[in-house]
Amino acid sequence: MSGLVVIGAQWGDEGKGKITDFLASGAELVIRYQGGNNAGHTVEVGDKSYKLHLIPSGIINEDCLCIIGDGVVIDPKAFIDETEYLEREGLRVTPSKLAISDRSHIIMPYHKVLDGISEEKRGSQSIGTTKKGIGPCYMDKHERSGIRVCDLLKPEVFKEKLKASLEIKNSIIKNIYGGEELDFNEIYNTYMEYAKILVPFVRDTTVEVYKGIKSGKKVLFEGAQGTLLDVDYGTYPYVTSSHPISGGVCVGAGVGPTAIKSAVGVCKAYTTRVGEGPFPTELLDEMGEHIREKGFEYGTTTGRSRRCGWLDLIILQYAVRISSLTSLAITKLDTLAGIDTLKVCVGYELNGTMIDYFPASLEDLAQCKPVYKEFKGWDSSVAKAKSYNELPKNAKIYLKFIEEFTGCKISIVSVGPNREETILVDESL
Repeated sequence: MSGLVVIGAQWGDEGKGKITDFLASGAELVIRYQGGNNAGHTVEVGDKSYKLHLIPSGIINEDCLCIIGDGVVIDPKAFIDETEYLEREGLRVTPSKLAISDRSHIIMPYHKVLDGISEEKRGSQSIGTTKKGIGPCYMDKHERSGIRVCDLLKPEVFKEKLKASLEIKNSIIKNIYGGEELDFNEIYNTYMEYAKILVPFVRDTTVEVYKGIKSGKKVLFEGAQGTLLDVDYGTYPYVTSSHPISGGVCVGAGVGPTAIKSAVGVCKAYTTRVGEGPFPTELLDEMGEHIREKGFEYGTTTGRSRRCGWLDLIILQYAVRISSLTSLAITKLDTLAGIDTLKVCVGYELNGTMIDYFPASLEDLAQCKPVYKEFKGWDSSVAKAKSYNELPKNAKIYLKFIEEFTGCKISIVSVGPNREETILVDESL
């Protein structure tokens, strides 16, 4: 497993948390490399269900060190709340079990305010953010005016940087958006209390990762969101503010490209997305509602209902290429059980011409009509399968076509939400 990355191969919400948890049972380090608490991973083990947003899914493995890398933006309050939640659920969350990069950027109250106000001002052009301050925090990072974890641990440095930032942010909030200014003392005192809790977890995590890889430990890199939410390669501007693709691992975890030995792309047996933007295979009918209800397609972080559609292999083929995926993990195969005829998108019709690629222009994508190939469905026995051979014949035909079309083998098949309802096809993972 050494140097294995798990990414989302669609629009996020593919079940990365479950697959990461499944693979983390054999990992010694799990590193979250991008995003923030705008992500949501649900992991089910036995009769327990854990909802994670910021902390890596490997936290459930007692023998694994989890790392929040420098590519992640951290809301201290969200971090503290999540650690307390996990402790109540019986999981140990200590500095020996979890580390935070001292280079990670901190989400501040003004980031959340600006996120909410700017989204509201966009009106019909809204992006559909979670309003948790993720985008504005990344904006400050790249504008070189951000506040990092290492700054939070030095009161005088933090005070100076907060004053400078708050002066500018308050001016924007008040004079441009007509909002109320934020109070310096309230923010400073609150964040100093947060710092006391964060201090034991903070260190140079790039050293931990480097030593782990050099010593041959099993290292798992965990992404949030999905390929089509990547700020460069997704459906811009309806994207996140970081790089969920495998290329994001290097800068988000502080490693070189040779540290990545393999990459698993997680995708559902159908397609979903949350938020705005074109969605070629979206089903705005009873079938779409059936998939939504049977698959319980509601966001872990937002609770928003997900838009549902048939599996789009043009998207999946794109994800394989962009992230050099070495294998695929197919989730929620059980959700499609009982549907007589399934459809899979194998191309787009754009202005009367057949195309086999994913367009950059959203205007073009919105005009794309999916070209489908039909497959016979399977029954509920799929959920009882314990091995690939036990899957229904039609389900195996469906999976085989995915492999052939994308040129990427399937290494894992999930037939239910629980950890035990996972079929490992490739034993080498």
